[in-house]
Amino acid sequence: MNDRHDEREDNIALLIDADNASPDHFDEVLLVLGELGTINIRRAYGNWAKASLKGWGNLTGIHSIVPMQQFDVAKGKSATDMRMTIDAMDLLYRGHVDGFGIMSSDSDFLPLAQRIREEGLPVYGFGTAKTPLGFRQACTRFFDIAALQLDDEEQSTGNADELTLHRTVDDELIDLLGSAYKASKRDDEGYASLSEMGQRATAVSSFAARNYGFTRLSDLIRAIPNFEVKPATDGSLLVKRLR
Repeated sequence: MNDRHDEREDNIALLIDADNASPDHFDEVLLVLGELGTINIRRAYGNWAKASLKGWGNLTGIHSIVPMQQFDVAKGKSATDMRMTIDAMDLLYRGHVDGFGIMSSDSDFLPLAQRIREEGLPVYGFGTAKTPLGFRQACTRFFDIAALQLDDEEQSTGNADELTLHRTVDDELIDLLGSAYKASKRDDEGYASLSEMGQRATAVSSFAARNYGFTRLSDLIRAIPNFEVKPATDGSLLVKRLR
């Protein structure tokens, strides 16, 4: 029984705020979230009588999304956020979910993300670059869905490294990685474990390499001239800050 449990993939629940998320990037979201576990629960919330949700309606059958109807209780107001939060807490306390994906750019989900993480479960957020910082930081990882799509487009052009470097290297990223490197244990030559450095970066931020156009942290680090990456004798990767 224990062996069977160890081999079981994490059960991920994906909750979609259809009013504040575009269906145009849904394939990228499934690709990323699918790497973290099996997305057995897929629900999209909104007032499906609205013409603006037609795009999501077209995807419900294709991607096995359960449309959750929520009528507007008052003119100009949506009860979708509350319905999503209630359902998330129900799933949380049933104990059958190992992680949550929240697709929204609405800061109202900040308390929900915080509460789920208090229970020790990861929260993966998917939204636009304009998503408020509070919600982004409350997530275990937050993914800019536009950046995910751009990553695919860059790879198809064959100029991924040049294009990605242009839009990723900034002072904020260098400071984040530099702080993570400084906090990591280093050997006599100044090399730190890439794995530990990544863990420390995500401990203080919703940092994700995919937000910068890379599928792996090692590829991102290699693309930044401030750091050097080399293999260790055990096959893991080591990082040293050069400047």
